[in-house]
Amino acid sequence: MIRVEKRKQPLRCQGAVATFSAVAIALVVGCVIFAALGVNPLTAYTAMGKGVLSSVDAFSEVLVKATPLIFTGLAVATAATMMLWNIGAEGQLVWGGICAAGTALFLFPGVDGWLLIPLVLAASALGGMVWSLVPALLKAKLRVNEILTTLLLNYVAIIYMEHLFYGPWRDPAGFGFPGTAQLPEAAQLVRFGGTRISIGFPLALLCAVFLYYLLKKSIWGYQVQVIGKEQRAAHYAGFNVTGKILTVMALSGAFAGLAGMTEVCGIHYRLQTGLAVGYGYDGIIVAWLAGLNPLAVPFAAILLGALFVGGEQLQSVLGLPSSISLILEGALLFGLFAGQTLAKYTLTFSSRSEVPS
Repeated sequence: MIRVEKRKQPLRCQGAVATFSAVAIALVVGCVIFAALGVNPLTAYTAMGKGVLSSVDAFSEVLVKATPLIFTGLAVATAATMMLWNIGAEGQLVWGGICAAGTALFLFPGVDGWLLIPLVLAASALGGMVWSLVPALLKAKLRVNEILTTLLLNYVAIIYMEHLFYGPWRDPAGFGFPGTAQLPEAAQLVRFGGTRISIGFPLALLCAVFLYYLLKKSIWGYQVQVIGKEQRAAHYAGFNVTGKILTVMALSGAFAGLAGMTEVCGIHYRLQTGLAVGYGYDGIIVAWLAGLNPLAVPFAAILLGALFVGGEQLQSVLGLPSSISLILEGALLFGLFAGQTLAKYTLTFSSRSEVPS
């Protein structure tokens, strides 16, 4: 008989166990899928590796995809530190993109670059922040489940964005293409070395360092972690729980909003279809792969970015569907949960005669 028993003390290397389990299970699932499709798993993984590391340009695309993932991973990790589940990073990302495009095209179209970029940054962060405050207020005042409200607001944001670039913001000189006019050059983020890596990537790294010190080295961060672990103790200590819910969700939304800005101002140079491609949901996986540690979020985002780029290589080289990368992404998440369970529980095997009656 197999019994599941809770460990008296969780494993100290709980994070390492979870990460190793996630990667191992994803690799095994990949082998099964490739074998079922009649492809040697070693050949498939080699093709994915070459697609990521074959050139500077190839690896630069990994960092391009990792940039919004870092921001959305930080957004999810910020809220989860206080046991708030922000599933709305996708909608907050969209609003960040909307506010960035609107600021550059309509509010301050003639401002010089050294002034316009900070305005666009502030507008995108504010857009994501305001959108996250809707479920935050419902949670703080009415105890409405934030999972439902943040998730449903994603669709509202996406529908409104499509209304804008199909309707009032549509470029009249765009030959029927659904999208806004191109952003002025002053609003376009600087790229490095002829690649598509923009200053959004180092900005994301700075945000990760900022969040780490805010959560780990400040009184505000200490209070947030206490509220997340034991809200009754926080109330007894006199912490302003309602205020912390609002500020944590606002900061979470601001990070997601910056993700939208880096896509609009650093990649597309306009508001158009392709902004809402799931980076907000992928941020959930990034945050948990990182163990909610802000400093580990960039590494998890790069790992997931490499998975996406490698999946595209499978399609171009071996003719396999690129959606395999999505299956591997799901396997990573399930493997992560399995590893966390193993770190907290243990399996014991015993014969039927040893089981007490």
